[in-house]
This record gives sequence, structure tokens and C-alpha cells, in this order.
Amino acid sequence: MPTYRDEAVVLRTHKLGEADRIVTMLGRQHGKIRAVAKGVRRTGSRFGSRLEPFMVADLQLYRGRSLDIVQQAVTLGAYGADISSDYGRYTAASAMVETADKVTGDDGGGLQQYLLLVGGLRSLARGEHDPSLTLDSYLLRALSIAGWAPTFGDCAVTGAPGPHRAFVVQLGGMVADEVAPPGAPRVDDDTRALLTALLTGDWMLADASDERTRNRASGLIAAYTQFHLERGLRSLPHVDRAARERPTPTATPASAPPHASTPSPAPTPQEVS
Repeated sequence: MPTYRDEAVVLRTHKLGEADRIVTMLGRQHGKIRAVAKGVRRTGSRFGSRLEPFMVADLQLYRGRSLDIVQQAVTLGAYGADISSDYGRYTAASAMVETADKVTGDDGGGLQQYLLLVGGLRSLARGEHDPSLTLDSYLLRALSIAGWAPTFGDCAVTGAPGPHRAFVVQLGGMVADEVAPPGAPRVDDDTRALLTALLTGDWMLADASDERTRNRASGLIAAYTQFHLERGLRSLPHVDRAARERPTPTATPASAPPHASTPSPAPTPQEVS
């Protein structure tokens, strides 16, 4: 039988018929997976709750003509409940899975994106950082893996040593004044430092940033993301950007997938290529 196994994180679901559901997932080995989960909307479904958005599962699937069929599902990361219970976490996670859906193709090759997304969702569920910071860090790293790594140091056009103050989305990040178009946004030192920290994973600096600096960084990251995705993220305008006190992390090592780790610093353009 044409069956296969994979670890996958659920990105979105759609109703199909009276009891079935189409599930779009990002697999560790197979990239984007679209499959039918039969009977999951019935009360007595064996694995309906395991195939909700933000959940990570070990799956056995049957390969179909257009859509695969889920045969088995074992929970590896139960992040849905913890994320959905908090508006800030939920809106951030929604933007993350929508981004993963757009930057990952159907031809596989999504391992780095898979690990990054699972690590980000786990961090949200545990409340390790402000949800807005987790989202912004995820967006920068996901774009870097996809080949659109932003430059926050040297000039993105000429390579002239930084720091520079002009940020131009279309040119790839910070640029020298000589090549900056008129009216290009100017970035202060604190915002530039936060952008760099979010890209490289310097959470001590990121967590210590103030709300005003975070809002400026978030605006630049949102513009950079939507420019390179060539279409808007529907969930991004709904993200709760209100700063909040960092909650006490809830350690849940048993729910973490065995192969997923906290997102590592984004690869360099040379590593991506």
C-alpha cells in the first residue's frame, strides 16, 4: 500500500462533507501535506483533537490522487489549548502558521521551516517571551530560510560597513545614505539593535526592550514580510501588540516533539543557498 509516515504540524483545516475535514500540514520530511481526516468531526472520533491547528503529530497517511488520507495520528506536541487560551498567543500563532503555509512549497524541503515553526509554537505555548516578540523573531527567520534574509548591519546594496540609518524594504534592509531613496524610513539605534536581536536570537536584549521600540520594529518587520510574500497576511492586522509582563514559563518537556528544538539563529544567505 502507498502509505508513509511523517511528523507534521497542523497549519489549517477546512470542513469536508458532514464529518470529514481537510487538514493542511507542514511535515518534517514531506513539506506541505494536504490530507483528508475522515470522521474527525464526529463526537467519537479517535483523533479529531490531534488534528487541530498548532498541534504536532506523528502521522501515518495513505497517498491518494489529489489528497492523502490520515490513517493514524499520535500527539507529539499538544500546543493548541495553551495557545488558544490567550488572545495574544493565538493571534501570533495564527500569523506564524499562515506564514509557514505561504513560504513552504509542495515539493518538500521544509525541514528548517518545520523545526522553526514547531519551536516557535512551543515557545508561545510555554509563554517564554512576549507573543509579539516571538512572532517577529519567527517572521525574520522564516524569511531568511526562504532566501530573503534582511540586512541590519552593512549596507544591503553596496556592502558598506554599518551601522546605517535608512531601512528600505525593497532593497533588503539597512542601506547607506548614498543609495537610500528619498523618504526612506530612518531607524534609531534601539530599534536596529532589537531587529538584530530578534534575527539572531538574543532574547536577553529582546525581552528588555520597551514597547515603543517593539512597535517600531514590528512595523518594519510586517512591511518586509508582506513585501516579500507579495500578498498580505490576513492574520497579521489582528495580532495583539500590547506589551505585557513576561509570564512564568510552564515547563512541559513531555509534550515536545523528540526532534524539534528551539529555533536556532537564522542561516546566512550562503547557508540558505
